Amino acid sequence: MAAKIFIDGEAGTTGLGIRERLKGVGGIALISLGAAERKEDAARLQAMRAADLVVLCLPDDAARQAVAMVESLGEAGPRLLDASTAHRVSRGWSYGFPEIGAGQLAEIAQSRRVSNPGCYATGAVALIRPLIDAGMLNPESDVTINAVSGYSGGGKVMIAAHEAKGGPAFELYSLALTHKHVPEIMRHGGLERRPLFVPSVGHFRQGMLVSIPLFLDRLPGQPSAYEITEAYQERFNKSLRIRAYPGIFAGDLDPEGLNDTDRMEIFVCAGQSDQAVLIARLDNLGKGASGAAVQNIALMLGLPDPLASKLELASA
Repeated sequence: MAAKIFIDGEAGTTGLGIRERLKGVGGIALISLGAAERKEDAARLQAMRAADLVVLCLPDDAARQAVAMVESLGEAGPRLLDASTAHRVSRGWSYGFPEIGAGQLAEIAQSRRVSNPGCYATGAVALIRPLIDAGMLNPESDVTINAVSGYSGGGKVMIAAHEAKGGPAFELYSLALTHKHVPEIMRHGGLERRPLFVPSVGHFRQGMLVSIPLFLDRLPGQPSAYEITEAYQERFNKSLRIRAYPGIFAGDLDPEGLNDTDRMEIFVCAGQSDQAVLIARLDNLGKGASGAAVQNIALMLGLPDPLASKLELASA
């Protein structure tokens, strides 16, 4: 019997991306509401009652309300995957980043409440967590994170501004240093000191680069850039979605290089000095949002990995 999925907020960017990626995935049936019904709590609750898994693609407050609706159904209620920021550091919720640590994939598969990672956080956590686990980065270190994203991750107002004629070519934002991904980066990256996070948006629809500069001689054990590369290789070399560049990278990086994929690439850049720059490249709508959600949906429902299926078809 097919597993029933209800996407609450299916008309938004992430919801539409999930629907598109679920096309052709076997073993599922989507429950969909009409435009008017999507605003009616009674219709939404009925869809939740019928579903095995509810995916929340809503603003934070609306996501919290939706969770309360599901909880009103008791033990018979569906499992939840929340793509908002609302529950990424909440007790009782599993973090939907399967590759980030031993046991995380199994935890997601068994969990009834999974929070999908944020786009910036996906890149930052992938860069930070393996180094902390390897003892190469102190959790109390001063960490600076710089990132640029396509405007599609900024919501309706930002999308409208960039798609209007004369939209800004580049802009820094969240300069009060209170970006909502910071608590998530700290918790799941393993940091104890708040990082300095400077996000920015470029005048391109999608794509992302997240970078972290390091002074290697100030790190525990003073690791070389090659040793940092090896730590990423060890963590991600079996992943279908994350590839760590094998060696020191010295080329140019286009933030749009992984657009329309669900993959991420990790690079370590270094010269002759004791400095290095760590870089993650991903599609903010792919591994940074909808692609990660579909990966988690498959895990939670016990379905084959959709990306593995695509790779098998491509090689046939």
